[in-house]
Amino acid sequence: MLAERASDVCALLQRAADGVVSATGDGGAEIRRHIGLLSHAIAQASLGEPPNLGALPSYAPARRLLDALRSEFLRLASQPPLPTAAQLLSALRGMDEVGGALDADAAQRLASRVSSPNALETIVAVAHDMRSPLTSVLFLVDALRKEHSGPITQHQERQLLLVYAAVFALSSLSSDLLDLARGGDRLLDPVPMPFSISECLHVVRDIVQPIAEEKKLDVLLSAPEKGDRRIGQPIALTRVLLNLTTNALKFTNQGNGTVSVTGVSRTELEFAVSDTGSGIPPEILDTLFDAFRQQGQSGKTVFSSAGLGLSICQKLVMAMGGTLGVETVYGERTRFSFRLKLPLAPRV
Repeated sequence: MLAERASDVCALLQRAADGVVSATGDGGAEIRRHIGLLSHAIAQASLGEPPNLGALPSYAPARRLLDALRSEFLRLASQPPLPTAAQLLSALRGMDEVGGALDADAAQRLASRVSSPNALETIVAVAHDMRSPLTSVLFLVDALRKEHSGPITQHQERQLLLVYAAVFALSSLSSDLLDLARGGDRLLDPVPMPFSISECLHVVRDIVQPIAEEKKLDVLLSAPEKGDRRIGQPIALTRVLLNLTTNALKFTNQGNGTVSVTGVSRTELEFAVSDTGSGIPPEILDTLFDAFRQQGQSGKTVFSSAGLGLSICQKLVMAMGGTLGVETVYGERTRFSFRLKLPLAPRV
């Protein structure tokens, strides 16, 4: 009886496999071999045996072919001669087991990949591939918000703000991964250059403004009245202020985020980003600047397990000759600050 059931299931699977091969057109011998291996594994599983996928290469489109086999099998099973309920159930169970084996195999390959000596290259490649399309989406959303393609409604404006905030978060994460992998060195110019403090602050505000508007928050700027032109690292400085301001808005639900620059001496400035948000739980402070950390357990504020942004900020501030510090009152406010020596730029 078991042999008869196995024969019927195998025959139906073979017919389904032939149908998938025909549908693939010029799939070639390789695709036919992959389908044959999957069909054999399904037949094994339908008889209660462990499905053997060892000969199936990692590059095979196994999941797609399995779905095609399932669809063709069910189509044929609805035509005379109809399989028994037991035959149908055993074949479907076999397909489910093969699908589970495929998922487990893919997870194992991924785990091996990310734990290999080339894991960093994998992460950098993924982050790089993510950043380009995300940046394009940001530009597109910004153009729509500015009504370059025509007027938009208030409801559409709200939706675009939500899209901008979500895409900006993903774009920032991919940038942080790249910068962490590179040690942040690529954000430092070979030679310090003249730049404008106020221009850096306005660039930061322009980028985060959609996020602030979506949460109905204000972004306040405070620049020194004198000595706006300085010599330093504008790209790295802007990146630090942008990351800190984004974090400030992320954990603030009412009030504002403030970016301020205060003169300490003729050549030294203090930069600070403060907010009226939820503050930082005490148990988080010791690992605040770690690239990867555990989530807080307070239940009130959820911090990402990846502290990539703050880790990058710390590296960049140190590279520019400063120290990033934090003051916080849990449930009320947070203030990040650092001091840099930035000589006055000569007048042009």
